[in-house]
Amino acid sequence: MKVMEIKSILIKDTTREERKQIVEESFGNISASCDGCMAGLAEMYQEYIDGTKEIRDINMEFNAHYIREDLDEKSKRSCPM
Repeated sequence: MKVMEIKSILIKDTTREERKQIVEESFGNISASCDGCMAGLAEMYQEYIDGTKEIRDINMEFNAHYIREDLDEKSKRSCPM
């Protein structure tokens, strides 16, 4: 696989192809769903790949959701997907 050097991961500085590669390289084998979470995580970043939401915003929403559930003690699971 060709490794791309990207100085910025912002939507305005990347193409759709570059954003897809950023997400794929972050997860390693994005199609492998051996633990049941990979598919959900890959879907979580689709808005970034499509160029509609910055990756930092997706991560902040994920963290806020995870922390809120933990504080409410409604659900104790390792993967919130």
